[in-house]
Amino acid sequence: MYLRWAEKHGYETEIWDMTEGEEPALNRLRLLLTADMLLVICVRRKASIVLVRLSPFDSAHRRHTSFALVEVLPQIAFDSPEVQIAPADLKIDVFRSSGAGGQNVQKNATAIRITHIPTGIVVTCQNERSQTQNREFAMRILRARLLEIKKAKKDEEIAVLRGEYTKAEWGSQIRSYVLHPYQMVKDHRNEYETGNTQSVLDGDLDGFMDAYLRQGV
Repeated sequence: MYLRWAEKHGYETEIWDMTEGEEPALNRLRLLLTADMLLVICVRRKASIVLVRLSPFDSAHRRHTSFALVEVLPQIAFDSPEVQIAPADLKIDVFRSSGAGGQNVQKNATAIRITHIPTGIVVTCQNERSQTQNREFAMRILRARLLEIKKAKKDEEIAVLRGEYTKAEWGSQIRSYVLHPYQMVKDHRNEYETGNTQSVLDGDLDGFMDAYLRQGV
């Protein structure tokens, strides 16, 4: 959906890291978006969304509910000089990238997992690039997250300081995508909604962004 939104507005996108799940789904996807602040403002920093639909992967065609946790990190934070990381504070593991099989599975160990020992933050990167590039991007993500923690200290946001995420569960979502038994996408922060669900999933997010900006958050 976000890729299609960016494409509609002429913004460049790049998939940095993708981890597939056991079923036809994704466990994690990292995107680099060259865009203005509208997308960041619309999603905020951390939020959960929910999708309700008749699953095409269920032979009984039953209704399923799926949750996704969305995190936005400004690119300017990736290379911030405010964060200094000591090599002794890092535990770095190298492993083979996972994939759908066949040619998509890396034969060499190029994936990187970096654990920041003082905070317990874990960052992985296992795209199709080299081990050096995966390590560089993982470090940039780690630096951005450490900068978020530093800012959280100033605001005394203990939950963020601890690295706790909003739980992806009922009652915590900012937006619901309901495809069954009725068609509706609703933003719970400002009550903006539309019944044209397919258009939204195809990247038509401007109405939600406009409503969010108008509420003055």
